[in-house]
Amino acid sequence: MREINVQQVTDVVSKLCMDSCYYLPEELLAKLRDSIATEESPLGQEVLQTIVSNAELARKKAVPICQDTGLTVVFLEIGQDIHFVGGDLYTAVNAGVAAGYVNGYLRKSSVDDPLFLRKNTNDNTPAIIHTIIVPGEKLKITVSPKGCGSENMGALKMLKPADGVEGVIKFVVDTVRSAGPNPCPPVTVGVGIGGNMEKAALMAKYSLCRKVGEHNPHPQYAELEEKILELVNKTGVGPSGLGGSTTALAVNIEYAPTHIGGLPVAVNLNCHAARRAEAEL
Repeated sequence: MREINVQQVTDVVSKLCMDSCYYLPEELLAKLRDSIATEESPLGQEVLQTIVSNAELARKKAVPICQDTGLTVVFLEIGQDIHFVGGDLYTAVNAGVAAGYVNGYLRKSSVDDPLFLRKNTNDNTPAIIHTIIVPGEKLKITVSPKGCGSENMGALKMLKPADGVEGVIKFVVDTVRSAGPNPCPPVTVGVGIGGNMEKAALMAKYSLCRKVGEHNPHPQYAELEEKILELVNKTGVGPSGLGGSTTALAVNIEYAPTHIGGLPVAVNLNCHAARRAEAEL
């Protein structure tokens, strides 16, 4: 049994909040640079160059890539042989988020009551926390801030099993097409297939923690990722929704067993600033 003091979690989460908002993942930035050469629209090329320049400037100056620094989504992959000491784990995570957003001069976007008062919590807490129990005694923390421009464009549909592969493809492509410029394309498309309603949505979100260019290990799902990406990029939405051939940078699919009568599908979109930072304790 390994002990981890929750103060370590607070310190790491605080840093990850700032890092994720300042520094675009290297493989994503490389993909954006490569897309400039393959983009068919001159205006699209100009938009992509501006996106890259913005990300490079944010990295150089350690300032937010985007003014919308989002709600803070935190994935905790917890080894089952870990014992946390020194306090409550979720309290420690939220303390890290508060410290990161206040000390890092990140915009606080969280409101406590979603319907009536909508009063700002002033430190971007509480975080959206998901825990996954895994073998071993290591803790992996992934922080993925998510703004509402892209989050609002997500969708979930309870397809029928008879809708099959073509039904899934149509739903995902239609979702991206309907989103248009709102999620600040080029987007990363997260797709969850199977499980039930909440499982599909969680898988779509979790898939966006994957590096751009990494495919689902199942060959048929990897092939489906490529097929959907090709069709999405044929929609003509293009960078910033101004037309072009680079509407999405990647399609990431996660799947799970489901009921004999169901085929849930969820789509979660990340904007061009698909922010992610991770650390292991």
